Amino acid sequence: MNGDYTGEGDLIQLITDEEGEDQGKEVFGEEIPVLSVRNTVLFPGVVIPITVGRQRSIKLVKKAQKGDKLIGVCAQINPNNDDPAWEDIYQVGTLAKIIKMIVLPDGNTTIIIQGKKRFRIKEQVTDDPYFIAKVDYLDENFPKSSKKIQALEESLKEAATRILHLNPEIPREAQVALDNIDNTPFLTHFLSSNINAPVESKQRLLEINDGVERATLLLEFMMKDIQMLELKSEIQKKVHTDIDQQQRDYFLRQQMKVLQTELGEEGPEKEVEDLRARGAKKNWPPEVAKHFEKELDKILRINPSAAEYPIALNYAETMVELPWNEFTQDNFDLKNARKILDSDHFGLEKVKDRIIEYLAVLKLKNDLKGPILCLYGPPGVGKTSLGKSIAAALGRKYIRMSLGGLHDEAEIRGHRKTYVGAMPGKIIQNMKKVKISNPVYVLDEIDKLSSDFRGDPSSAFLEVLDPEQNFAFMDNYLEVEYDLSKVLFIATANSLDSIQPALRDRMEIIEVTGYTQEEKVEIAKRHLVPKQRKEHGLKAKQISFEKTALVKIIEDYTRESGVRSLERAIGKVVRNIAKSIALEEEYDPKITPEAVRKILGSEIFDKEIYQDNSVAGVVTGLAWTSVGGEILFIESSLSRGKGKLTLSGQLGDVMKESAMTALSYLKSKAQTLGIDHRVFDQYDLHIHVPAGAVPKDGPSAGITMLTAMASVFTQRKVKAKLAMTGEISLIGKVMPVGGIKEKILAAKRAGIKEIILCKKNLRDIEEIDPQYVKGIVFHFVDKVDEVLDIALLKSKVDNPLQFVFNQESK
Repeated sequence: MNGDYTGEGDLIQLITDEEGEDQGKEVFGEEIPVLSVRNTVLFPGVVIPITVGRQRSIKLVKKAQKGDKLIGVCAQINPNNDDPAWEDIYQVGTLAKIIKMIVLPDGNTTIIIQGKKRFRIKEQVTDDPYFIAKVDYLDENFPKSSKKIQALEESLKEAATRILHLNPEIPREAQVALDNIDNTPFLTHFLSSNINAPVESKQRLLEINDGVERATLLLEFMMKDIQMLELKSEIQKKVHTDIDQQQRDYFLRQQMKVLQTELGEEGPEKEVEDLRARGAKKNWPPEVAKHFEKELDKILRINPSAAEYPIALNYAETMVELPWNEFTQDNFDLKNARKILDSDHFGLEKVKDRIIEYLAVLKLKNDLKGPILCLYGPPGVGKTSLGKSIAAALGRKYIRMSLGGLHDEAEIRGHRKTYVGAMPGKIIQNMKKVKISNPVYVLDEIDKLSSDFRGDPSSAFLEVLDPEQNFAFMDNYLEVEYDLSKVLFIATANSLDSIQPALRDRMEIIEVTGYTQEEKVEIAKRHLVPKQRKEHGLKAKQISFEKTALVKIIEDYTRESGVRSLERAIGKVVRNIAKSIALEEEYDPKITPEAVRKILGSEIFDKEIYQDNSVAGVVTGLAWTSVGGEILFIESSLSRGKGKLTLSGQLGDVMKESAMTALSYLKSKAQTLGIDHRVFDQYDLHIHVPAGAVPKDGPSAGITMLTAMASVFTQRKVKAKLAMTGEISLIGKVMPVGGIKEKILAAKRAGIKEIILCKKNLRDIEEIDPQYVKGIVFHFVDKVDEVLDIALLKSKVDNPLQFVFNQESK
């Protein structure tokens, strides 16, 4: 029968009286009885208890107890073998002395033994009635004390101390025992016996004869044990912290609940009941009400400490805070609405008329889906501020949403509730903020929408801006249909080219053209000057602008369609006066053109003035730019060559094609126009448009180029103070162009008296206020021949080119 070490985890008693040099001198018998034990390796100097139960083992112990009390102890290779043979035990063991023997009531016998000396079995004498063997005793082979041995001993003690701190199962008295060991060989035996290692590892330590090697391997095992204990301690600490935190939260929450009940304050149930009461007052559709009640019931089933609780509560609060069929009463006083629009904005008649039409129909029908308007025009003309004026005229609330740079579809439709930090889209968020179901909703810069891997916001707007769909707008976060059909959406854009065609088709496009000089003067007098005066703390009597001063600022210091730069320039003048008042300096409250130049410095822009017609081949054209209309000059000249056409002035492809079309038409009509056909082969034609640093393009200079070519080829001058604009075809037709209003006003400012246009542009002239076109004679034409008849003067002398060709023929 083998013995088991059953005191695992307990402190092993130390007996050091016989340890040291005296033990080395003691003589032991060569033939000894051998007791096999399992799960235990005995080391010299160490005291352990062993329980024996089989008759063979009990006979061995009793016989030894009566004799010298010495037995050999060897570990079993297979601990599950209840009847081991010689080959089932390790050949290296430890001689032990029986200190005490105790017979238990159940028949088992417990002995307390102390290891004496290591041995190796050299001969198996017998196994009946128990193992008896002849052995060779093994010396410790530990070198005398040195710095290396001292360092090794300290390392072992430090590692053992660390294990004691990390393993709470080891009694604290072990530290005292450890501190009292001053024998290095015994220190290694004691620690080897107590380390947390399998029998195989301990047996390996027992079999090593070299003391330093054994101590080094022991230290390696101990370091592994330390790492394992540290990891175990870290895991236990983390789990313990989590459990403690949960218990603490639960305890505090219960206390809070009791305190809230005592104080009559809200708890989780009270919050839900308040939401239910607020929901009962909402005028929402039945299916939405049903969904809301379902969400509240779900909240009551969720633990308030769960992560889902605040998400569900926020969702319910979002639903109840949204306006559901809550409307402001529209103001149907159309005259008052028109008065408000006129007082806030000068001009913009098309937009104002459309709003009055909407109000008129709403007044008659009282049930009209909100139109989707898109105000399209250059920057600074008042598109965004017009939305606020419309809201004031209708008596509605106003929301503005900037779309510039928006590239995530979720900004419009929202995120699903499953995502962390989910929230509704901007459409629903703004409706929640305004608390009304029929506001004026301005979608600013809708042409600046972009798209990337997160989706296409412009496609999301297809539902928002469609009156046939937006009555059931579905936000990803809200998960129920929301009615946007009563919202008056007003989009603004600087360009239509970048707006998706399907989205553009859903909107009613209203072009907001740039302001004329006259309109800018009126806007400055009515709005900009009073606004800047108020912002800078001045009174009306302290500063006033002459009309000529405003004109000078508009012409010489700004170049724009809108009035933003004009407002900044006026602000600079007002600040200069404010400085003079603050410093108590003398100043003239009346702002004149001279004062403007003194304050703003030299003129920034040069005004285009009509040039004379003293040279053939120079024609005045009209151009449209993003900052208004301008006049431009088409210059042409001939030089000896091979019929090459040169175009300069940074012209675009369309403008180059217009020049080639005009030249081809002239070649085909050369005889009719009195042009010698040889001039096309023997002379190079150069067409230049001044201001070469400015890119130019478009078809509207077609008839201007044709007239310039015809003038230089026939050497007939162009009629004085005449300008023109229009596209030409290869067969000589004149076609309409855009930007007529801006072009006409630019021509008037430049001193032009006559203008040639296509007949189809007559409708554009009719839309311009008569006071702006007073004094200008318009010629409406269908064909190029009519243009040349009006533009080219009759020559009093023969064509010099014809004379040259005649001389060469002779």
